[in-house]
Formats: sequence, structure tokens, C-alpha cells
Amino acid sequence: MPPSTPSVGELEHLLLLAVLQCQRDGTDAYTVPIRQQLVERTGRAIARGAVHTSLDRLENKGLVTSTMGEPVAIRGGRARRYYTVTPLGLQAIRHAQAAVQTLSAGLGTLLVSSSKGGSSSRLK
Repeated sequence: MPPSTPSVGELEHLLLLAVLQCQRDGTDAYTVPIRQQLVERTGRAIARGAVHTSLDRLENKGLVTSTMGEPVAIRGGRARRYYTVTPLGLQAIRHAQAAVQTLSAGLGTLLVSSSKGGSSSRLK
């Protein structure tokens, strides 16, 4: 990865992808639908606080930007923060995905589970 591209951890990678999914679906990318994308697509329960903290970290790295919306009555008059993946964020996603593909190369039979629920091969 070039030095100008920040590295991302697994949760950050997933959050970037969730923001992109919201944008692709035409959904406003604020915390609730971002977290919903993560839960529905990964099956992982992720605390709201972890989502907020990680989105702040991504913004500090320049991988997402955020804007404040108009106050919303359902939120007691508070505004929502909407997120967008930046070009640098797209670059970080590409690098993270390329790393996984490179490290996974040749491991197909080990990574695919058998019909009996276990690994079909053993490492030697």
C-alpha cells in the first residue's frame, strides 16, 4: 500500500463498505442505516458507540466526510450526521480488498467448508 493510503482495520473496512451500500441504495448514510447494513450483511451485532467511534476515526483519516443535516423532530430537534466515502476512502477499500485477495490466493479448498460443516482439507 502506498504510504499516502491509510490502512484500515476490519471494522473500518466494513463501515466504508456499508456507507457505500447506503449511497448505492439511495439511503441517507447516517449511523442507523450504516449499522443496519452491517448487521444485515455480516450478521454481526455492532454497538452504536463502536460505529460512532469508528466513523469519527475514518473521518480523521480523511476516508469519509460528514455533514450535518437539518434538525429532525423524531430526534428531539437534533440533526443527523450524514457520511460520504472520499476518494481516499475508495482507495483504502481497494487496497484492503486486494490484500485479502492476495493472501487468499490458492487457499480456495481450505476456505470452502464441506457439506458436513467442517473443513474439507487439513494443513500439513
